[in-house]
Amino acid sequence: MPVRYTTLASEIGAKVSRLPVREGASFKAGDLLVGFDCTVQDTLLQKAAAELQGAEFTFAANQRLADLRSVGQLDLDLSIAAVAKAKADVATNQTVLSKCRITAPFDGRVADQKVREQQYVQPGVALLDILDDSSLELEFLVPSGWLRWLKSGLRFKVAIDETGKSYPAQVTRLGARVDPVSQSVKVTATIDGRFTELVAGMSGRVQISAAP
Repeated sequence: MPVRYTTLASEIGAKVSRLPVREGASFKAGDLLVGFDCTVQDTLLQKAAAELQGAEFTFAANQRLADLRSVGQLDLDLSIAAVAKAKADVATNQTVLSKCRITAPFDGRVADQKVREQQYVQPGVALLDILDDSSLELEFLVPSGWLRWLKSGLRFKVAIDETGKSYPAQVTRLGARVDPVSQSVKVTATIDGRFTELVAGMSGRVQISAAP
């Protein structure tokens, strides 16, 4: 299994306009994975920016009038509040617009593409499953009696069924509890090296000699 993997989901309601990385393809951290059509969101940002400019003009005028004692303090305070509200509206729309592009959080591959271009999605809808296959982990069970000698750092071999080959591996951590029924404990290890033929989901047999 991959060390890092996640499901990317939409944070806004919009139409998918770009899916540049197809299922199974590789990508680099920062690459665009999903692009949305955010014409409406962009228009709302422009509207908020225009309203902010108008609020700032009003405040500036009221400030000059206040200096001349030609406007009340209430009108000045209201114009200050209007500027603050307009700035908040601009910031909100900028945040929404930033959600129109989903970029890769790490190097990896697209494991599952759940949407298609031109499909409208709602907030929270899963878009892509991605994984980092540069470092792969193994999970397996061993008899709980092995805890007397099995430690992190132990090196061994694992024979992968799909490739017909054996690969070096190293124990990284031991399970926090023993299964009382099977009297076994989960062990996690990492493949020692980079082997392009290995894919997440493969299975095999651990080749490890129990200590006497």
